[in-house]
Amino acid sequence: MEKQIGEVSHFFGNIGVAIIDLSEELEIGDKIRFLGGETDFEQEVKSMEIDHEKVDRASRGSSVGIKTKEKVREGYKVYKV
Repeated sequence: MEKQIGEVSHFFGNIGVAIIDLSEELEIGDKIRFLGGETDFEQEVKSMEIDHEKVDRASRGSSVGIKTKEKVREGYKVYKV
């Protein structure tokens, strides 16, 4: 069952990184789904950063940077699958 874990607050198109404001915990290896507009895709979290520091886990309330395989936009929902 999918559960919403956050929302995209910013996307850096030049480097393909989404900033996600988390409402739930997220860990390396988790599978996430981006949903919004015409975009709907899943990917595994291979790395993430908080304030340019690599982390293995992020708690709710954090804003994390994750490289995405497709373009996303502000306001897109993020689900753990």
